[in-house]
Amino acid sequence: MRRALVVGIDEYPGGARLNGSVNDATSIEPMLSFNEDGSPNFEVMLMLNEKKKGTIMSRIKELFKGDDEVQLLYFSGHGYVNEIGGCMVTPDFQKHDEGISMDEILTLAGGSNARQKVVILDCCHAGAMGTPAIFGNGTALLGPGVVILAASRDTEVSREIGGKGVFTSLLLEALSGGAADIAGEVAAGSVYNYINRGLGAWQQRPVFKANIVRSVSLRKTKPPVDLSDLRKLTVYFPEATYEKSLDPSYESTVEGADSENIRVFKVLRRLQGVGLVEPVGEEYMYWAAIKSGSCRLTALGMYYWQLVKAGRI
Repeated sequence: MRRALVVGIDEYPGGARLNGSVNDATSIEPMLSFNEDGSPNFEVMLMLNEKKKGTIMSRIKELFKGDDEVQLLYFSGHGYVNEIGGCMVTPDFQKHDEGISMDEILTLAGGSNARQKVVILDCCHAGAMGTPAIFGNGTALLGPGVVILAASRDTEVSREIGGKGVFTSLLLEALSGGAADIAGEVAAGSVYNYINRGLGAWQQRPVFKANIVRSVSLRKTKPPVDLSDLRKLTVYFPEATYEKSLDPSYESTVEGADSENIRVFKVLRRLQGVGLVEPVGEEYMYWAAIKSGSCRLTALGMYYWQLVKAGRI
């Protein structure tokens, strides 16, 4: 089972009101609930403008119970940090009790029996998550299987533009396929890389912390090449360094071309289109066929060849 708790809070008292957190949470909810093909992904609980710290905390504790495959917490709202650590601010905040301690969430996630625990924070000072203030030296302490994606460093604010969080806008793009690999999987590490590239050097800097032994997939999108084509890598290239010979019979525009070779060549061209195959000594696959040349796997193609060979795709 894959479960997610999505929390968005705009309605803070006085001048502390936000404009984009509820928008962000309501946009994230369907993105996590379903993969691109409509198949179920996370079972999501959505909490909007909950005013009581205790109610939110009880749901967080509920989230991090059980032995799920993945447990995910997303929070968009105010963040605060002081000499005793960071916290997710709740609307009932008061002096010396501003909200839910990031250190306490870290303890709950670290103690969960789930295989993967993911915490995504779009709030000011989010980077304080995973770095307990008690140690005072920036050391990250994460339990097994814990992943943190934070919108900003512990010293920075998290910005809103046009009623949307800058971090969450990029997160949505990443989950929509911007951070997907060739198999269509959107991994947490790839999401961070996508967001990191999308933010300029003088903007807020996202933070990624993890203690994992295997990648965390957050969503599946449509692969840029059919998986059936991808699995042909080991058929057309029996070894990763193999060069596949071509000839004019592979090119459909040539009179007398072989129908089976034409079919294979179409697959090879699609694999070339996503950077897995390249012609040898020619710029285009067409000329490699016409001149009876060959094609080979690129470095990326060799990587996916290994995955197919190992039965991981």
